[in-house]
Formats: sequence, C-alpha cells, structure tokens
Amino acid sequence: MTASKWDLLDQAHAALRSVAVAIPADALSAPTPCDQWNVGQVLQHAAGDQLAYAGRLTGGPGPAEDPFAPTGTLAGSPAELLEPALDAAAEAFAGVAPGTAEVAVPLPPFTLDAETAVAAAALDAAVHAWDLAVATGQASPLTPALAAALSPAARVLAEPLRGFAYAPALTPAPDPDTDPAGALLAFLGRSPGWTPSAA
Repeated sequence: MTASKWDLLDQAHAALRSVAVAIPADALSAPTPCDQWNVGQVLQHAAGDQLAYAGRLTGGPGPAEDPFAPTGTLAGSPAELLEPALDAAAEAFAGVAPGTAEVAVPLPPFTLDAETAVAAAALDAAVHAWDLAVATGQASPLTPALAAALSPAARVLAEPLRGFAYAPALTPAPDPDTDPAGALLAFLGRSPGWTPSAA
C-alpha cells in the first residue's frame, strides 16, 4: 500500500529528528551542501521552514527570524530548536483534510492541493535531514523509498523556485530507477556525492 502524504511527513520529520539529536556540539560551524551555510544555519532554516508552513496553515505565528538569513547561533540544542517547529507543522497538517483543493503554503504559488502541500513540507524536512547528515558524518536518512515518494512534489515545486530556494538541476543525474535519492538531490541542485572535504 502506498504511504499517504501525511505518513511521508511523519517519516521526514523522524529523519530530521534522528539526525539532529546526533549532531555533535562542536559541529554547528561545519560546512554543508547548502552553499555558504553551516550546520547551525541549516538547522535554523529547516526549523523556520516548518514553522512557516504551520503559520500559513493556521494563521498563527511563523518563524521568529528569516529562514533565508539564518545566523547559525543556537540558544539551545538542535533538538530544542527543531521539536517545537516539527510539532507545530505536524499539528497544522493534521487539520488539513485530504483532497482539499487549495491549502495555504509559504512559497509560490502560495496555495497547493493538500497532498502536494504536505509533500512539500516533507520534502523540505527530508532534504535538510540529508544536508545535516552528510555534513556531520551520519548515514543518509533519505531512503530510496522516501526519495521516490517525494520526487513528484519536487517536480511541482522546484522550477518556479530555481535561483531562490533551489539551485539549477545537476546533470548528468543518477538514474531515478536505480538511485532515487541521488536523482532527487541532483534535481534539487545538490551533489549526491557531497562530502565536507568538497566544501
């Protein structure tokens, strides 16, 4: 049975949580695949994105700072930063009925159908989980199954946001049939083989 988009959000949030709790305290300034952003900045961005989805869905507050200009300075642990954001997004999406035609989202076109909106938030969390994992020497949490399930949302979202939220797609890209995670990352402008030494 195919996982629902809400299940994908749960999986992506779990991936981000598992990576965050394993980030060493001295790794916040380490480089990441996000050009010119360190681990602390990607953490703040990832949390801010989830808060932005929650705020748009509920009319409540969004992130306290601009997710696209993160400072990288954390007041507490990575988990303390992420947990409220992930909880807020999960709770907000729990109130969205499957099949809803227009759901408010924090990125152009600012409304999406319910399933694509949930998948967009999941895509964001899962890819940032990968960013943080490879930056801190952890195993990738972006499984082939999760990547394949998120790829349709990436196809909808990426092109309108090239040069803002996503870099140009990398070519040649891995075959999505044999390496769905690599293909998804390359489509989003990330090098699937990125390592800290490449920064």
